[in-house]
Parts: sequence; C-alpha cells; structure tokens
Amino acid sequence: MSIYVGNLSYDVTEENLSEIFAEYGTVKRVQLPTDRETGRLRGFGFVEMQDEANEDAAISALDGAEWMGRDLKVNKARPRESRGGGGGGNFGGNFSGGRRY
Repeated sequence: MSIYVGNLSYDVTEENLSEIFAEYGTVKRVQLPTDRETGRLRGFGFVEMQDEANEDAAISALDGAEWMGRDLKVNKARPRESRGGGGGGNFGGNFSGGRRY
C-alpha cells in the first residue's frame, strides 16, 4: 500500500520526505511527481513504508501537521483510476464512414 501526501511545499525533496516518514518506520520508496511541461513539483507525493502498521502510525501523526510552512494532507493512497480514452468510434454524430444522406 502507498500513502498519499498532499499540500507539499514546492521546495520539498524525496530525501526530506523520507526523513519525516522514517520517524515512523522503514521507508521503502518516495515519489514526487513533476509536471510534464515545466518539470516543477506538483505539490503532492507518495510514500511506501515497510508495513501497514508503520503507515497507519505515520498517517495518524502527520495528517494535518504543519511542515515546511504547510498543513499536510496525509492518507492512504487510492488506486489510480483509469482515464478511459483510446479507441475510435463515434465522433459525435452518425458517422459510419460512409456518406450522410
């Protein structure tokens, strides 16, 4: 399972985030997504810890805590939703590839 960490400072590093969560157990991985166009941090991240008990302790302690001048939003990450997309098909009308009469 993974932990979602929102409302992060744009100055945070993976190392900073790892240090804070390490107070509650072993951190396996930290991810800080960046904007594709600007390369700037998006203001949220994900932390994976060794076990669920450590994750629960970190969530309880850090949700709502002030860190780097911001109040953190910390909870269990939800699975990524499918954005759909792809596929061809209808273009908003009765398009069948032939002529319209």
